[in-house]
Amino acid sequence: MFRIISSIAVGIACLAIADAQAAPPAVAADAPDSYTVARGDTLWGISGRFLQEPWRWPEVWQMNEDEIRNPHLIYPGQIIVLDRSGPYLRIGKRIGDGGIDRPVGGDRLQPRIYQTPLEEAISTIPLKAIAPFLTRPMVIDGNSLQGAATIVATETNRVYLAQGDTVFARDVTEDIDKWTIFRMGKPLVDPLNRQELGREVQYLGFARVTERSNPVTLEIVEAVEEIGVGDKMLPTEGELIFSYAPRAPREPVDARLVSIHRGISETGKLNVVVISAGTQDGLEPGHVVAMFRNRGTATHGRTAYALPEKRYGSAMIFRVFDRVSYALIMDTEGQATIGDAIRNP
Repeated sequence: MFRIISSIAVGIACLAIADAQAAPPAVAADAPDSYTVARGDTLWGISGRFLQEPWRWPEVWQMNEDEIRNPHLIYPGQIIVLDRSGPYLRIGKRIGDGGIDRPVGGDRLQPRIYQTPLEEAISTIPLKAIAPFLTRPMVIDGNSLQGAATIVATETNRVYLAQGDTVFARDVTEDIDKWTIFRMGKPLVDPLNRQELGREVQYLGFARVTERSNPVTLEIVEAVEEIGVGDKMLPTEGELIFSYAPRAPREPVDARLVSIHRGISETGKLNVVVISAGTQDGLEPGHVVAMFRNRGTATHGRTAYALPEKRYGSAMIFRVFDRVSYALIMDTEGQATIGDAIRNP
């Protein structure tokens, strides 16, 4: 069953990392003592100024209990201070932000409060890079098709429809009024054993039941692509709010990169990929994985040598299905390629 995500809350939901690394995070060679947050920054990018492994920022932020409960902590203009003894990172105060201002022409000190709109809070990763993938495309397996409805006719026999048009569908479950419309896409295949892990499907829009007839009558409320006879529908679930805190997976990960958005064979930083591991492998949104390049073999004389893999980047999981997950490439040296290994960081 699909889950449509229409709002996002991505911030510093700083989690207690039970399986934290044995060694503390390493400070970057050129780390500054402080940094002033600018509009457009992300937590991953800010942490990368201080740490060799930016994804480990939840381990080093110094926050009190109230701050941990608040996912919106950092805003443009605030100062991030590095304490190298830990290392630790803490949030400093902007001038006047709950601090003390001295008025012109007088010695009296007065507190002044500045307010910042909630939507200006700094996100963990670039939201624009993943927002389309939180509702589309999606992944489906054979079991998910149970309970799917099918569009069997269109009003006035039009071939393709758009927002506001009427469709008629069969197998529409009673008491469910909102339905996601989709079209089956390409299979997702494990590069090693060639097993099909699921199918990527194209999100077309959603419709609302207007009459419980036979077939059921629905109005198209949103259409991002043309909709026609034969397209499938599944119940639309309620709103889901995400809050990401990057962390290492608890379980060993041994997966492969199986697909790249837009059907290309190589991609780079801040692009979306699909990997061959999901909830059944213990993956969750916020997990960070390392990417390894297979460098093949080399022959010298009569001896063939398997060249060691090279770790070249990291990616953050942001949406998980049973056997596959969507991940955003965060750091990379060179191009990511279908078939590359995905393991624990």
